[in-house]
Amino acid sequence: MAGGEAAAEGSEVTGLHNGRDVFEYALLKVVPRVERGEMINAGVVVYCRARGFVEARTHLDEARLLALDPTVDVAGVRAALGAVEGICEGGERAGQAAGDDAGRRFRWLIAPRSTIVQPGPVHTGLTADPTAEAERLVELLVR
Repeated sequence: MAGGEAAAEGSEVTGLHNGRDVFEYALLKVVPRVERGEMINAGVVVYCRARGFVEARTHLDEARLLALDPTVDVAGVRAALGAVEGICEGGERAGQAAGDDAGRRFRWLIAPRSTIVQPGPVHTGLTADPTAEAERLVELLVR
């Protein structure tokens, strides 16, 4: 085996790439009127299998949301975003998903749905710190 092949094999075994782990993320979009297709980004869900990590970070810009639909139920949207955060946290807030591992909770949260809060497509990357990555992504893509 060439040196590069051995290095590639080693990274597959450990999941590490120069000290970083593979992670996946999806944006959380708020679509107040599905028939119009208008949306705002309101959060991000980050999952890192190697660390058993799943976390949601949310930020709702009420002014932007109300500009899309002045009659939207803002409290209902906040509750839906809070439920996503609770599922990620696990425990009592996760409800029936409390016993599921991080990967299963992430997959359930990113499943396509036609509700007011919808997940976007899944993207991947490498990170040494999934918590910091979640904050970086919410700052970059949501706020």
